[in-house]
Amino acid sequence: MNFAGLAYASDAFAQDTAGGAAGLFNLGNPMFLMVAMLAIFYFLLIRPQQKRQKEHKQMLANLQKGDTIFTSGGLRGRITGLDENVITMEIADKVRVKVNRVAVGGLVSKGEAAPEKESAKES
Repeated sequence: MNFAGLAYASDAFAQDTAGGAAGLFNLGNPMFLMVAMLAIFYFLLIRPQQKRQKEHKQMLANLQKGDTIFTSGGLRGRITGLDENVITMEIADKVRVKVNRVAVGGLVSKGEAAPEKESAKES
């Protein structure tokens, strides 16, 4: 049996009960260290990830025809059609693919529907 450990534990318990609530904020208190580590994890890992997810969700909701996007698989193209869950994008002349909306990795540039074609029709 480890009597030194028991003596240390009983001494720490006696100090905690004598100190009242002040013992919780002691820097050597394991409970304080646990709370501090959780706070650090929240502000350095969890909160930024939630912020990125919110921005990505907002970007997916604001996609429009003519925008240039890239997918998580590496395809880049211009949006030619939008549905609730499916996006049709043109990756080359007359080459269109359909991808799920959740597969969109990001927005390369905002664009108009087809400004070149409209100016060609006017002249």
